[in-house]
Amino acid sequence: MKTPASLKNKIAIVGVGESDIGKVPHMSGLGLNAQAAKRALEESGLKVSDIDGVLTAYSFTEPYFMLGSVLCEYLGVKPRFNASVVSGGASPAVMLKHAAEAIASGQAETVLVCAGENRATGLTRDAALSALLAVGHPYFEQPYGGSIPGYYAMIAQRHMHVHGTTREQMAHVAVNTRAHALLHPNAHMKMKPLALQEVLDAKPIADPLGMLDCCLISDAGGAFIVTSAERARDLKAKPVYLQGIGEYHTHEHLMCAPSLTEFGATESGRTAYQMAGLGPQDIDVAELYDCFTIVPIIELEELGFCKPGEGGAFFAEGHARIGGKLPVNTHGGMLSHAHAGAAGGLFGIVEAVRQLRGGLGERQVQGAEVALVHNEGGVLSSHCTLILANDKG
Repeated sequence: MKTPASLKNKIAIVGVGESDIGKVPHMSGLGLNAQAAKRALEESGLKVSDIDGVLTAYSFTEPYFMLGSVLCEYLGVKPRFNASVVSGGASPAVMLKHAAEAIASGQAETVLVCAGENRATGLTRDAALSALLAVGHPYFEQPYGGSIPGYYAMIAQRHMHVHGTTREQMAHVAVNTRAHALLHPNAHMKMKPLALQEVLDAKPIADPLGMLDCCLISDAGGAFIVTSAERARDLKAKPVYLQGIGEYHTHEHLMCAPSLTEFGATESGRTAYQMAGLGPQDIDVAELYDCFTIVPIIELEELGFCKPGEGGAFFAEGHARIGGKLPVNTHGGMLSHAHAGAAGGLFGIVEAVRQLRGGLGERQVQGAEVALVHNEGGVLSSHCTLILANDKG
């Protein structure tokens, strides 16, 4: 396989922003994106007129075919580089890769990346269910009542059968992320901690997954701004540099997945590590996609942080807590911070940048210099891994 051109140290993230999060009924999906973009611009010291590239993802609540163009119109941006990227939950990391490639090749100088929607208040329950059912194959999965929780439950069952992962170990993932969300002032779920038994006793959704094993439904938008490493030196915010990034896609529909225990994170991670010249042992903090509690367990294993079958124990033994061997999802993840379409994975990028800049109080991972973020989309279908650092190294 041809080695991709290196993007190491060529671009930097110079501004990040979050909208208000939770149930925000007075704001549209576009409004949430605009609020996040405004906050990212203010942090960076840039103006709207400095943006010459805009990337966004998709929305279940905004009925626009050309969402990227609509967002530019809404923000008052006239870019020379613009697209809507649809790789499911992997879209934010994939958009970062596209932005980096555009900047490195001279197609753009400063790119704004936005994602999010008012999924909690902008959709009826029936509309949300209908949209999520569309993930299943229209001929061979949807007619038989498959659902996203059901597909991930099958993956969890297989992981339990092959590797001995337990229901309790998965519950520890939810407990871990809630503990971190309590330290985040803008988290959707920041009111009370979760007890292990509370997760185990929660309403069943798809065996072995209960309600608290499933991600949130939030109103939320997120944004970050990418520019060249050279330009980043002159801007207001402390830059965070891209060290490595890798992408890999194995299937779309679960019935076509080559395996129910091995997915594309291994390959995307390998590319990111090679580009960065780093390995799992060099990572100080990890922000892993966690739409269901089984997912970060699998990602920990595939990204080389522990052996196959040891991801569940990693969480159960407290190694993923702030202060542990490898703090995971220090903002609370999609299980307790927020999930609103592609914004769920984007918040992992936002949190990685903030951790590398420091100054987060109780939430701060001491000595954090290198962070890994992994986004996945579909049903563990599309994968993108990125490595960020607070110095060019």
